[in-house]
Amino acid sequence: MQQQCELLGVPRSTYYYQPQPESAENLRLMRRLDQLYMKLPFFGSRKMAVELEINRKRAQRLMRILGIEAHYPKPNLSRPAPGHEVYPYLLRGVAIERANHVWSTDITYIPMRGGFLYLVAVMDWFSRYVLSWELSNTMETGFCLAALHAAFRFGQPEIWNSDQGSQFTSPDFLAPLKKRGISISMDGRGRALDNVFIERLWRSLKYELIYPGDFATGQDLFPALETYFHFYNYASYCPPHYVIDKSKNAWSCDANAGVLFRVLRSTN
Repeated sequence: MQQQCELLGVPRSTYYYQPQPESAENLRLMRRLDQLYMKLPFFGSRKMAVELEINRKRAQRLMRILGIEAHYPKPNLSRPAPGHEVYPYLLRGVAIERANHVWSTDITYIPMRGGFLYLVAVMDWFSRYVLSWELSNTMETGFCLAALHAAFRFGQPEIWNSDQGSQFTSPDFLAPLKKRGISISMDGRGRALDNVFIERLWRSLKYELIYPGDFATGQDLFPALETYFHFYNYASYCPPHYVIDKSKNAWSCDANAGVLFRVLRSTN
């Protein structure tokens, strides 16, 4: 094994290293951070640390795991990840008047009883219809790309909008959009209101399903998400922040079904 590690230029300690799961206390803090962020998205790590009675470095580390940051302008906002393209925001002042005009996507953290998962969704802005969604235990590009391809079952948008996360600026993710001639729009960093409709979806999902549900595994969560998104897309008694005008729905009731990202099948 030592010779193999030397050939690869990898220390033996790295080969034998086994990543440790987050402690129960960190999971509790991350769940509380997520709840605070839903209510107070303008809180940065300093204020979060005060609320949770922990030091700021710990708050910063947990916020990085959650993929959240305070919503306010910051310096150097337009710096892309190395080798990644960043596009301007194209939707300011644009009237959305038809289905498939604008689609958007986002990732959110899902607290679980013994850990956490990540959820990505694709939404049509005109109808607020959730076109596709995927679960993963990592924030790698693959599950976002799977959600994109699943959404193409419904056609394609004229404009695609996302944040500047490395998943959405990676060449692998942008390639199918460019191939189809879709205009690419990206939010400014720290500007959640640029993608307000999907931010509202996350708030509704967490308060109505995730926090009360206390799910143990991805297999427990998956069918609950299927039921919830079907409700979100089609329930005629939904409150106003759901689809206000059901006539805007351009897709059949049986069309939407999330596909559990393959990584969960091997880890749960």
